[in-house]
Amino acid sequence: MSLQTDFICSAASSIYNAIISQKSDIETLDQAIGDGDHYINVLRGAETIANMQDELASLAPDEALNKIAMKLLSTVGGAAGPLFASLYMGMAKVIKHNGGNTTLDIAVAFAGGVQELIKRGKGKVGEKTMLDVLVPVAHTFIFSTIEHKSTQEICIDIQAAADKGLASTRDLVATRGRAAGLGERTIGHLDAGAKSCQVMINEVCNLVLKTNH
Repeated sequence: MSLQTDFICSAASSIYNAIISQKSDIETLDQAIGDGDHYINVLRGAETIANMQDELASLAPDEALNKIAMKLLSTVGGAAGPLFASLYMGMAKVIKHNGGNTTLDIAVAFAGGVQELIKRGKGKVGEKTMLDVLVPVAHTFIFSTIEHKSTQEICIDIQAAADKGLASTRDLVATRGRAAGLGERTIGHLDAGAKSCQVMINEVCNLVLKTNH
């Protein structure tokens, strides 16, 4: 598996459609314990990236990822814009340095993106945020790749990690963002940011499996 710009563009379109299809679930979760604007910001980001295909097509993968990051910083409000921009920026840095010619290159790049996001948000696993999905997914991606699993097995492992990470947020007390003010009343609710990430990750994995990328 290698990372090509045409796949980044295809993934952007698929993620945009997936976010639209999950509108009700994400909005309901955010309205329960969040700011109520998470879906709007995530949709704006997904739509922005999906509409960048013409300007991304001729770029190398690292350049495309970096351009996406810059666009997200300038167009998406709330916490989501800078956080997702950091994810793309971190991936771009690693891809530029290592290349994206193997599955392990891509796994390491994704982990680098998650680390950049962590530096930006200064968060950690267990605080009922998107990190409860992204961190276990990054670990699973690397470990499954090191174990020389097939692309299909790696995607299945990643999807399972994303699903488990999302489910874990139900029993957590939110300690960051607006939800933190609700304390133990956040128990019993899934985190909207974790849900958005689970939707995106599952969609990218489905695209990989469908296209045998």
